[in-house]
Amino acid sequence: MQEQFLSKSNVVDNVAEYTIAEISRRVKDTVEENFGRVRVRGEVARVSRPRSGHLYLTFKQDSHSLDAVIWRSTAQRLPKLPEEGIEYLATGKLTTFSGNSRYQMIVERIERAGKGALLEKLEELKAKLLNEGLFEDSRKKPLPVLPEVIGVVTSPTGSVIRDILHRLRDRFPRRVLVWPVAVQGESCAKEVAAAIQGFNGLEAAKGLPRPDLIIIARGGGSVEDLWGFNEEVVSRAVFRSSIPVISAVGHETDTTLIDYVADVRAPTPTAAAEMAVPVRLDIAQKVISLSARISASATRNIARKKQRLEDLARLLPKTSTLVATSAQRLDFATSRLSNSVHAALQVRRLSVARLQGGLRPSRSTQEARRKFDRLSDRLGTNFSEAYRRHRYRYRAVAPHLNLRLLERSIRENSRRIGEVSSIAIRAFSTKVIAKRAKVENLDRLRNSLGYRQTLQRGFTVIRTREEVVKSKKIASSATDLEIEFYDGRLDVRRI
Repeated sequence: MQEQFLSKSNVVDNVAEYTIAEISRRVKDTVEENFGRVRVRGEVARVSRPRSGHLYLTFKQDSHSLDAVIWRSTAQRLPKLPEEGIEYLATGKLTTFSGNSRYQMIVERIERAGKGALLEKLEELKAKLLNEGLFEDSRKKPLPVLPEVIGVVTSPTGSVIRDILHRLRDRFPRRVLVWPVAVQGESCAKEVAAAIQGFNGLEAAKGLPRPDLIIIARGGGSVEDLWGFNEEVVSRAVFRSSIPVISAVGHETDTTLIDYVADVRAPTPTAAAEMAVPVRLDIAQKVISLSARISASATRNIARKKQRLEDLARLLPKTSTLVATSAQRLDFATSRLSNSVHAALQVRRLSVARLQGGLRPSRSTQEARRKFDRLSDRLGTNFSEAYRRHRYRYRAVAPHLNLRLLERSIRENSRRIGEVSSIAIRAFSTKVIAKRAKVENLDRLRNSLGYRQTLQRGFTVIRTREEVVKSKKIASSATDLEIEFYDGRLDVRRI
């Protein structure tokens, strides 16, 4: 019996020992870890609100109950406190309260169970549209940077449209087209869908431009008030819109289906106006900044190119080296040209000197002239001799000859003499004209290649006391030089 007792004692001693605080903490961690966030449906059986401002209530379902607490900060935001005997849908997290060893729910959001049915319907429609790809980011269109015309789908009498127009005027005034719709009630969904389709169909209309951007806006409200923007017809109209759409329905905490389908979701209507247009001063500042960046970039690029050009220039040979050979050739050619011009000038000068002494006939001309003189003498002699013979014969046979025949013979001989004389004179004149043209050509050549004319074209003649300088060697060894220009001469002396 003693051994058995000792065995039980050992078992008891091996059981882990906890403090009450440790057990409370472990239970709290286990509950919060496994029930981090839950949604509970139940009837409120008891509601208590002490002076602390916290709200304590109990949810019951059949024979089960669950204690809950709504902290004061959350309770102050409730539009209406929960009432006993009404079924509610509460969202929050489970935790434990170590003061009386019980667990409870901390409620973060609570609404009537009727709304819960709507939310269940919303989740089903959301899952359907998600599977069809209406929420895909790849199909969302980018907003225009600065739209010319903005279409607004909202109530024309509410504060929403005034807030949007005011914000647009402050940032960047644009043309706004308002399509009035009912923003709650049974007709809300159909009117909003028709407005979206109407804005997209304004291409064929006259007088109204097609918007570059559509804003769908409404203020905050309950789930029932915002339900028109959860309808499938509205989501599909937004999906089919070829114009980018901004959804601005409700407050930041409100979410509707068109928020997922729209290209951009804005937390408030005012924020939608801010997303639609930029601030004019910001654009001006950005333009100035970009201009400065472009100018700086261009300056840096020019500096880089300049440095690169200088680096490449260092690798190139000097200009003097490149042109040295050509310069030497030019010197040689200039020297030869000068000598040639001088020699040609001397020859032409002698020719001109001969011509200036008088126009001397050539040998052939002189021979022709001698022949002409001989013919003239012979003609004169023959004429005299014939005249004497005819005169003698006339005197001898005068009684027997007709005087008219004699006169005709004399006239015929005179005519022949005149023709021969004219031919000789024309031949001599032709020779004279040819020689004169040749002299004029030589004179023109003298003017173009002459000594003075060459100097007027920019050439100079360099002389020493003994001769004309024809090479660099002679010029470098001479002490006194004379340089002749077209307008005078200049003496140069080496120091």
